[in-house]
Amino acid sequence: MASSLRGEVLNLYKNLLYLGREYPKGADYFRRHLKAAFLKNKDVQDPEKIKQLIARGEFVIKELEALYFLRKYRALKRAYYSDDNP
Repeated sequence: MASSLRGEVLNLYKNLLYLGREYPKGADYFRRHLKAAFLKNKDVQDPEKIKQLIARGEFVIKELEALYFLRKYRALKRAYYSDDNP
């Protein structure tokens, strides 16, 4: 694996670990599955395949951010609006 791709993969892993701290099923659950996913693909040597996997990881980051934003939005909505008002 080229060193630039290695850096990207490590950065992706770190970002996912950071985002996984607030995962609804728990940080340990997220960490186990994240590690398993990365170990499953550790032998990939093709730079194009690695780029595809990185893109998939970045998509997961966007999905996690959306999940956390939605959770925050719902909490704020519950705090300021009652269920009685249409």
